[in-house]
Amino acid sequence: MNNLCADIGWKSINHEGEQLCGDHIDIVEQDDASSVIVLADGLGSGVKASILSTLTSKIISTMLAEGIKLEECVATIAETLPICSVRGVAYSTFTIIHLINNETAEIIQYDNPAVIFIRDGEIYDYPKTEHNICEKTVLKTVIKLQEGDIMVAMSDGCPHAGIGLAYNFGWKWEDIAEFMRCMSIAGYTAKTLATMLIDECNKEYGYRPGDDASACVVKIRKREPMNILFGPPKNRDDCDRMMSLFFSKEGKHIICGGTTSLIAAKYLGKPLRASLTFERSDVPPTAEIEGVDLVTEGVITVNKVIEYAKDALGENKLYEEWNFKRDGASLISRLLFEEATDINFYVGRAVNPAHQNPDLPINFNIKMNLVEELSGCLKQMGKRIKVSYF
Repeated sequence: MNNLCADIGWKSINHEGEQLCGDHIDIVEQDDASSVIVLADGLGSGVKASILSTLTSKIISTMLAEGIKLEECVATIAETLPICSVRGVAYSTFTIIHLINNETAEIIQYDNPAVIFIRDGEIYDYPKTEHNICEKTVLKTVIKLQEGDIMVAMSDGCPHAGIGLAYNFGWKWEDIAEFMRCMSIAGYTAKTLATMLIDECNKEYGYRPGDDASACVVKIRKREPMNILFGPPKNRDDCDRMMSLFFSKEGKHIICGGTTSLIAAKYLGKPLRASLTFERSDVPPTAEIEGVDLVTEGVITVNKVIEYAKDALGENKLYEEWNFKRDGASLISRLLFEEATDINFYVGRAVNPAHQNPDLPINFNIKMNLVEELSGCLKQMGKRIKVSYF
């Protein structure tokens, strides 16, 4: 197996006045290194468009992931979805990105704006072949992937942005491609790139979108392991074993919790230097241990990281907060959300006496729940997670 992985992120905005988005993005993982990504744009907007796009993306992604041929998938859609009484056609437009072992990408496009492909910081003009399926012209591309490749799929709400406002004929595909090329150079994650594109579209619409707009970004990168230690072991005799396993792992090391930090410092034979500077009022200060990449407080800091993780999976409104601040929660978020691909949790089951105060909303079960909740969010981001309890 190669050392490449796919960072996938997306974002959508609804047509003004609509509660449902007429676009839908679906991702089905075939295994650790292969997945099917479908962005479907339903005809019109609102409930009908949402149903059309959801059915389209679900049918295509599920069938392709099971190895069924594209022709059969498209034929199934044509036979399954209802005919639009106004336009006389049966299904939504779609873009498919099929990643195979994170080495090859099959890009299949029907009537959506062309996928932007960025390689080595430049727009790559990839070859396309036409296929006639059920009287529809479908474009297909097969590309050998390399580290740093970025693919941007979008619905037509993106190039339609700004019509009659900033632009006479909307935001041209070439201008969107150049915008994404410039943004990609900074090394942002797929989720952040998708957010930047949709936020810019929203701005071009004057924050009153005249169409649903969606973007899905796929970024090919090398695997980056990360290790996080949270809480001392239940049995004191396991301290050295826990520390030995934690520090022997490849990648960066994060320690959360005061007692845990003291145990790690003793194991390494290095002093623990606590910071007296509060970067913010709601997150405790960080500390330093030589040989450790980041040392923070435990429960309060991790709880804040979970808040950021939930937002990152949703509208990503808090991105600017955790991406630029220097508090413990923001630093952990950058490491886990942006850098890490494979995350190993080492979780101690010891009961912290400081958490037994009935006036505090913290207990042992809550601490364990925090780990489960955070690891669940990270899995949704596409991270590989392994949790070891001591």
